[in-house]
Amino acid sequence: MAEASFPKQRWYLIPARILLVTFIVTLLSFAVSLLLGIFGVIAAAKVRGLHPNMALAYRDVALPVAGIVAAIVLVSATTMEVRHYRQTKALGRIDDQMRTAH
Repeated sequence: MAEASFPKQRWYLIPARILLVTFIVTLLSFAVSLLLGIFGVIAAAKVRGLHPNMALAYRDVALPVAGIVAAIVLVSATTMEVRHYRQTKALGRIDDQMRTAH
């Protein structure tokens, strides 16, 4: 049976992964909140009998939601990546100790 070893963790890839995940999730949240904001603006305009002002969907709904989600994702992705890095590093040390013991 072939023994699997832990891959070497590269600390300089952590910020790249954090920023990539934050960017993708922020874009997705912006798109979803913009869609829901457009539906809300159209519904409110129909109820009031006015023309819908789509700038409200961008300015008052999508941008604040995307900003809040970006902040939350940045903190949580940083926490998870640092935890994963430290765990993999510790498990790699244990693996090295086990290999030298045999």
